[in-house]
Amino acid sequence: MPAVIQSPEDASLAELCDRLRELGKQLDYSDAWPEEQLRLCGEYGVFQWFIEPEHGGQGWSPRDIVLGYLALSAACLTTTFVITQRSGACSRIAGSENLAMKEALLPPLASGASFATIGISHLTTSGRHLARPLLRAYRQGNGYRLDGASPWVTGAQHAKHVVVGAVVMDDDQPTEQQILAVVPADLAGVNVPDPVRLVALTGSCTGRFELADALIDDRQVLAGPVENVMNLGGGGTTGGLQTSTLALGLARAALDFMAEESSRRDELLPSRDALENDFDQTQQMLMAAVDGDPDCSKELVRTRANSLALRATQAALVAAKGAGYVRGHPAGRWGREAL
Repeated sequence: MPAVIQSPEDASLAELCDRLRELGKQLDYSDAWPEEQLRLCGEYGVFQWFIEPEHGGQGWSPRDIVLGYLALSAACLTTTFVITQRSGACSRIAGSENLAMKEALLPPLASGASFATIGISHLTTSGRHLARPLLRAYRQGNGYRLDGASPWVTGAQHAKHVVVGAVVMDDDQPTEQQILAVVPADLAGVNVPDPVRLVALTGSCTGRFELADALIDDRQVLAGPVENVMNLGGGGTTGGLQTSTLALGLARAALDFMAEESSRRDELLPSRDALENDFDQTQQMLMAAVDGDPDCSKELVRTRANSLALRATQAALVAAKGAGYVRGHPAGRWGREAL
């Protein structure tokens, strides 16, 4: 068994990243679910980062989690993206007042014995403005009847539980109240269609999670009914900066390739140096935002990280020349992942 990663400075993290990088080469051909990658992450203790010690985790600080994510996403973005959705589910469970769900679900999630994911984006994106909510909760007895779908759920076909958000209905009219609930993937009424094929990250198996008159009881409710249920309890452990972190990690992978190529081709040095300087500045801004610096805008960090990911991956593609357009070359994959 490998040594469990205890901090972002551990040599075992670099060892894991090397293994993920090697395995990631096949994802561009197969678009397969990263089962082996996730198994390795469990062995190295990655899933313990996001869960407190009383539930079998290590309870890493937000800063250390971001540093861990940066390393992982530079090695394999698909695997790391899946982990962010898994950790999002863990955070919502851990941040709830439902002690029974915490005790039942968090220990196996920390050990890697179980996989959970999350489907709540429709509560904060354009889906919340629809006259008929995408996912609806009807009070029934000591629980709710769930009907509708969460449109963007990662790995639902591989999950034991999915954390979902739904709008509470009064007869057939939406109210201002919402709930968050844990839905077992084998619950009657659950259907998981084949995931959509994406420009990149298809291996994350992201797609619809459908519920047709699926009955849950109050013991499965994590929060609500209440207005703006997303504001309750725990959310992302990195303070909403996960997307920026993954973008920066992807840029790091492209810049490492640029560094290798520029060691043999002097004409690449100006571009590499400019991008490296931008990376250093953006990473400093990211860490300041993670540390709670009120003068550091999360939106500015996101804009800079996304821009850098696009520019660094395009530069890597140019440096790779024609080989970068051949399926299986990492530069082509990075370019699509940046999109």
